[in-house]
Amino acid sequence: MNEYDEECLKTFIENQGQLFDEPVAETLEEAEAFLEDCMASIVENIEEVKEFLEEEGMDISGMSNEEIEEASEVFALPDGRYLIVEG
Repeated sequence: MNEYDEECLKTFIENQGQLFDEPVAETLEEAEAFLEDCMASIVENIEEVKEFLEEEGMDISGMSNEEIEEASEVFALPDGRYLIVEG
């Protein structure tokens, strides 16, 4: 299971609108519970994002790294990691 640090939780709260029409979390605790419930993943780099999405059956062939980073379920964290949330 992933451990969601404060940086990850804050990034999700601030950017959840890219994936959801309405907020699903307003506090760090709500964000952590939501991410745990949907089994969100944290990966170290864009290559791991690609691997994850391919394993989930998403066709990313021909997509640039920038296009993958802009996918609604991919949240870039300030430290270079990525949070992947399947809505």
